[in-house]
Amino acid sequence: MRLAIIPARGGSKRIPRKNIKEFHGKPLIAYSIQVAIDSQLFDKIIVSTDDDEIAEIAKLYGAEVPFMRPKELSDDFTGTGAVVEHAINYLKERGESYEYVCTLYATAPLLQAKYLIEGFEKLKNCDAVTVFSCTSMPFPIQRTFKITDDGRCQMFWPENFYKRSQDLEMAYQDAGQFYWSNMNRKSADITFGKDSIPIILPRHLVQDIDTLEDWERAEALYQLLVPSH
Repeated sequence: MRLAIIPARGGSKRIPRKNIKEFHGKPLIAYSIQVAIDSQLFDKIIVSTDDDEIAEIAKLYGAEVPFMRPKELSDDFTGTGAVVEHAINYLKERGESYEYVCTLYATAPLLQAKYLIEGFEKLKNCDAVTVFSCTSMPFPIQRTFKITDDGRCQMFWPENFYKRSQDLEMAYQDAGQFYWSNMNRKSADITFGKDSIPIILPRHLVQDIDTLEDWERAEALYQLLVPSH
């Protein structure tokens, strides 16, 4: 049995009502619900929310909302892990048990079903605990620097200043789109550790949506990917 959980609380400060803000004609969360449906991987797709309007929109686009998320799990400080654990325990108490759980972010309009499928296939055929989406960094992190309090530059690793970019090891970052978990296996390691398998997405399919500038860039990327919209 496979479960998709989409966390989507109502409070979003930098982009008000972000999870249901219209994105190319549909509420943003609709894209995550649709890609979960299109993948044909899941026995149940649920949205965990504390917001009545989000709940109604989620149901309209094909997800289930079996509960309203408690207030203590809906503040600015509660992590996704606690929200997912609550959803799993809620269903377990009602006799529903899942071998594989996938957490899908509500802010991933560029996600494609084939990567969800690739992630699941890799997880079920190995001894990893987690599979998640990532992408490569666009520039070698070994040559990055910070700006000091007096407005000057200071490299994090000055020894790399004279090294060629192509000679430095590739680095990757979390794409913030999906996280598969095998519920029959446990790990004491962090998600970005030895018990996880990364699914590498092309950079043009990855965009955090935290600011209005991010939103506009995501819309532009989507427009290039789906020109008919």
